[in-house]
Amino acid sequence: MRLLPPPTAFSAAVVSAVVASAVASAVVLLPGAPAFAATGGPSGSAPSGFTITDPRIKESSGLAASRIHPGVYWTHNDSDDGPYVYAVDSATGKTVARVTLTGIGKPRDVEAISLGPDGALYVGDIGDNRDGTWDHVWIYRFQEPKQLADATVKAEQFTVRYEGGARNAEALMVHPVTGRVYIGSKSEDKGGLYEGPEKLSASGPNVFRRVADLPWVTDGAFSPDGTRLTVRGYFLARTYPWKDGRPQGEGERIDAPWQGQAESVTYTADGSALMFGAEGAASRVVAVPVASPGASGAPDAPDAPAGAGGGQAGPSPAGEGSFTKGALVLAGATAALFAAKRLFRRRPKP
Repeated sequence: MRLLPPPTAFSAAVVSAVVASAVASAVVLLPGAPAFAATGGPSGSAPSGFTITDPRIKESSGLAASRIHPGVYWTHNDSDDGPYVYAVDSATGKTVARVTLTGIGKPRDVEAISLGPDGALYVGDIGDNRDGTWDHVWIYRFQEPKQLADATVKAEQFTVRYEGGARNAEALMVHPVTGRVYIGSKSEDKGGLYEGPEKLSASGPNVFRRVADLPWVTDGAFSPDGTRLTVRGYFLARTYPWKDGRPQGEGERIDAPWQGQAESVTYTADGSALMFGAEGAASRVVAVPVASPGASGAPDAPDAPAGAGGGQAGPSPAGEGSFTKGALVLAGATAALFAAKRLFRRRPKP
């Protein structure tokens, strides 16, 4: 594959400025876009979000809510950071622990993190900036620390291959009841949900098999009780009822906030809200409440299957049409963002 020569700093700055201007203009033009207050959602309706203040966290690409440390969220940078995972206190936005992983190779493109029922954190080194050309990716696993302090831990490393060939992926989800690991591939055409073996093995490759179609997704998370799967992308978020190890129906639309480089989602530990995160310095994590299935006042999504389970988060004050038109307005600006990132982002070595 022919690679473009590295751009000059001037040209990169010009493209960044153009893209930023285009996105800002598109947001202004959004018809009926809700204003998000400091609480993290439509004014007065959402639990509190928070801002990640650690200057070392510039590309937060995954989120996982701690079960043993209330209000703490685990995150990590994308590529070029190292074997680090950060614990962030949502009350202050400050990092309260940085865990350094040993016993693994050099991380290549870390994109996701999830907490399993075994109390272990699963880190997905599953991205592929070469558009699905790496014949294997990795998952790292280590026990969530009982004490929050900077520490070095030994992690297990698992090799992952996909049935049908290499895939680019950014979403990794561990089911909170069965402990099975799932990966969502990222594709302009039609992404897929890939199921891992019943138990991961460190002695050989773990083959993940496609079990369902997904839209373009950058992250996903199971509800704490394991009955719902929520996935997000740049323009969408959907919650699917989960039954017999598969997502059911077309799911329900979730009104995720517009965040530009939208990279992460997780449920709060009690399942009462979804937390949406994004890349960038001092990035904001936005909380969107989850209504109980069948709760009064929570409108059904127009394309949700009749009788489908799963919660509805953040009903749209402007309606489905407003969101759709807004997404179309933003599409052009974000296409430029994708092109700029693909062109100017340094490609990691295989």
